[in-house]
Amino acid sequence: MNTSLYIAKRYLFSRKKVHAINIISGISMVGVLIGSAALVIILSVFNGFEVTILNLYGNFCPEIKIEPRLGKTFNPNVPYFNNLRKDPRIFSFTPVLQEKAMIKYDNKSFIGTIKGVGRDFLKNPLIDSTIQSGAFILKSAGEQYAVLGAEVENSLAVNVKDRFSTIEIYAPRRQAGSGTDPLSEFVVRPITPSGVFEVGQDFDDMVVTTIDFTRVLLDQPQNVSSLEINYKKGTDLDAVQQDIRDKVGKEFSVKNRREQNTELYKTLNYERWFIFMILTFVLIIAIFNIIGSLTMLVIDKRKDIAILTSLGAHKQLIQGIFFIEGMMITITGCIAGIVLGLGFCILQQRFGLVKMGSKMSMIDAYPVSLRLSDFVLVFFTVSFIAVIASGISARLSIKGLNDIKQDL
Repeated sequence: MNTSLYIAKRYLFSRKKVHAINIISGISMVGVLIGSAALVIILSVFNGFEVTILNLYGNFCPEIKIEPRLGKTFNPNVPYFNNLRKDPRIFSFTPVLQEKAMIKYDNKSFIGTIKGVGRDFLKNPLIDSTIQSGAFILKSAGEQYAVLGAEVENSLAVNVKDRFSTIEIYAPRRQAGSGTDPLSEFVVRPITPSGVFEVGQDFDDMVVTTIDFTRVLLDQPQNVSSLEINYKKGTDLDAVQQDIRDKVGKEFSVKNRREQNTELYKTLNYERWFIFMILTFVLIIAIFNIIGSLTMLVIDKRKDIAILTSLGAHKQLIQGIFFIEGMMITITGCIAGIVLGLGFCILQQRFGLVKMGSKMSMIDAYPVSLRLSDFVLVFFTVSFIAVIASGISARLSIKGLNDIKQDL
């Protein structure tokens, strides 16, 4: 194998009589370089989107969410939940009461979700980063306020700067009769909007307010829809989730952030692997160009092959020469591509070279997140394809070996 490596290096780095071989080999190497760099960049960008989106969703998605499996609400005033609230590892413990409701403003209406939250909801230090206008204020000087999702604000054209203007929220009465006046079957409560937030389509149809306001609106003095819990840094969330599941039994579902947004995670993963497969096919085309360049090299080195076999070189050595050369071309291009992709990703992280456009208010430049697993994946993907392509080239190198000897 040392002899094969030595000769392969001589063939690759020395001048060849047929200059077209140099050109084809260079094109093959550049193709692998560009494909590898593109794979690294695309995977890192998808990682960046995943981190960015999930961080945004994390402002409204707690680390642990407890919901009833049957029914919409449950009574949280039981010994286990009261003791859970006192867990020193908990950063915020938020009772939530939410329901679909009709929101009206200036003769316009919108069907959205009213979400009443406890005081701990505002402990999230990143909650203000979702605000597009106004402020995330739910209660001030004894007065209750509402923060509107961007979809609600756009549909109703709400002016949050007008403090004298209120929105009206309509919710069905729990014990509505069959009166002649349809409005008598609804509870209507006005509230002043204090701001507008934007997270994503799953949350932008919400109106967030205090749980006290929502209790009166929905006539639910005690029950809640869910308990949202966030823990201090360093807490083993998997262990906590399993412990809560064991304690609450089958009557409740206990979900982490991934389980709360399964469709989002699936969509991100599907898109990521779909793009990866497309770029892998491009890489396959680039790498299999090596077969053409090595075939031309075999033709150029017919006499060298004949001389080596006459000196006692076996077929495995001849195959090893061209196999190693194919691998050297591919791996060189792959490593150069990974380095190029890494360099671009670092520059994108620091300087935001590629912008997403002025219409994207939440994210200015394409986000990038580097993961070691992606570099390993790209390297082994390219290496696997290279082994197949180089193996084919190596087998072609010994075909017609007897004819070469006779011509010599």
